[in-house]
Amino acid sequence: MPAFYKEWFYKAKRSLTATVITKPQPKALVFTGADSVKELCNTIAQFGASRVLIVTDKPLVELGVLDSTISALESHGVSATIYDGVLPDPTQKVVDDGLAVLAQSGCDAVLAFGGGSSIDAAKVIALAAANQCKAEDCLGLRQCKEPALPFFAVPTTAGTGSEATMIAVISDNETHEKNGVIDPALIPKATALDPVIMQGLPAHITAATGMDALTHAIEAYIGVWEVPETKYYCLSAIKLIFDNLPMACSDGSNLAAREAMAHASYYGGLAITNALVGYVHAVSHNLGAKYGVPHGLGNAMVLPHVLELMKDVAAPKFAEIARHVNLGNEGDSDAALTEALITHVKALNDTIGIPETTDVIKEADIKDLVDAALKEGSGYPTPRFLERAECETLIRSLMAA
Repeated sequence: MPAFYKEWFYKAKRSLTATVITKPQPKALVFTGADSVKELCNTIAQFGASRVLIVTDKPLVELGVLDSTISALESHGVSATIYDGVLPDPTQKVVDDGLAVLAQSGCDAVLAFGGGSSIDAAKVIALAAANQCKAEDCLGLRQCKEPALPFFAVPTTAGTGSEATMIAVISDNETHEKNGVIDPALIPKATALDPVIMQGLPAHITAATGMDALTHAIEAYIGVWEVPETKYYCLSAIKLIFDNLPMACSDGSNLAAREAMAHASYYGGLAITNALVGYVHAVSHNLGAKYGVPHGLGNAMVLPHVLELMKDVAAPKFAEIARHVNLGNEGDSDAALTEALITHVKALNDTIGIPETTDVIKEADIKDLVDAALKEGSGYPTPRFLERAECETLIRSLMAA
């Protein structure tokens, strides 16, 4: 395909998708602050729920993190059934197993309690249950006719922003290829950003998920879809992360830093709902699908490389970000501010312990990884398209020596 035609074709494709995704979408009622989960439980009762399916993972159940939430629900006359079968990068089977638990227990609402994997699985469970179908029937853009069951979310990490988005990522049972479910019905009715819940999050997970949120904010900001309100979500998220992520990593009990990161993650989720992401995600998604690299960690490692590749075309926006977070000096050129921003991102990675490379990437897989990343990236509203050689160089740069 000639280069000029390729650019036109993909711009048309992205424009068509934008007409569907960037229309005003409903937003969740958001409770914030210490013990805001209790307010959420009251709201769940007000929605008329009698039995809630809590979608989560075994470690959170075993640690007793859900106990106070279950007690709060019961105090409002709402009983709970726990489905703790969620694993990282949930598959269609994880969703279908949750659907079976929901049907057997007669639940009439769904509460996600966990990180992005639990929230994504819960979204599709709520949507598929309302439409009496399986996970695979929901894949794609607005495949279901009926709205989801009343769905609520309590994120326990500050990263994915899934509690704010109309997208859920579900993996194929066999290939583990990641697929999207996109529907406004996936946006929760209400969510609680409770820093108390996040206090026990280990530093390495705090770091990776925080960089996931930063990636969302930066990729949404530099993308070509101009959605006015997205600009403010992105800039707010970026500043909150730069100011608070190191503290959240070094002192997990710091509730102010935890709450700030929760807000940043939520703003990042709002941003990518309107503006989507870019090549950082295109590469990271495929590292996750192929090797199980945690999504936030993959984003953190890939982000500086994509910033370098995009700096020529995105310098004005990089400079705007740098000025907002007080990098560089007054009168600095866009190019100088861009370099200051990239340097700061690299330094942040180093401060919070993000490795530069991984030993999981195999030489024999590079061609397929590049193919998949370029295919995915072509559908995002990125400032420009990567050439094959650039993408291959990027992936090789992530390989441990």
